[in-house]
Amino acid sequence: MESLSKRTGGARPPDATLEVHLGYWLRLVSNEVSGAFARALHARQVSVAEWVALNQMSSSEAATPAKLAAAMGMTRGAISKVLDKLERKRLIARTTSPRDSRVQLLSLTAHARRTLPGLTEIADSNDRHFFSALAPGEQASLQRLLRRLAEAHGMTRIPVD
Repeated sequence: MESLSKRTGGARPPDATLEVHLGYWLRLVSNEVSGAFARALHARQVSVAEWVALNQMSSSEAATPAKLAAAMGMTRGAISKVLDKLERKRLIARTTSPRDSRVQLLSLTAHARRTLPGLTEIADSNDRHFFSALAPGEQASLQRLLRRLAEAHGMTRIPVD
């Protein structure tokens, strides 16, 4: 890969280029990986936020809009819009809690349970495409390092965009 200083005719000293910053490389890779994933999901008429919501719901017995919003770092208004779209696509159902009529319970429909494995395969394929350049041990090391950074800085919000 040609460095930025070479592309700009050496206008900047080497230590001032973007390439010396880890954040630059992380952002470059992240943008490409997440952009390709978003485009692949879009081809199936699903957004990343919708995919994340479906995944969260599939692993939760008692999903509610409030719990989903908190897990995804979204406002209740924003999660409501995501859920409305999922409901229109017949991927989720909302029912009233028998214990508290003010609480909505969310569940995946049969259609969602059939659809979700294909969407998950898109994520798996995207990972294989981008990370197959690394040996399995390198992939594990990268994941371990990124997890350590996330934990050290209290990064718990699930990325949805």
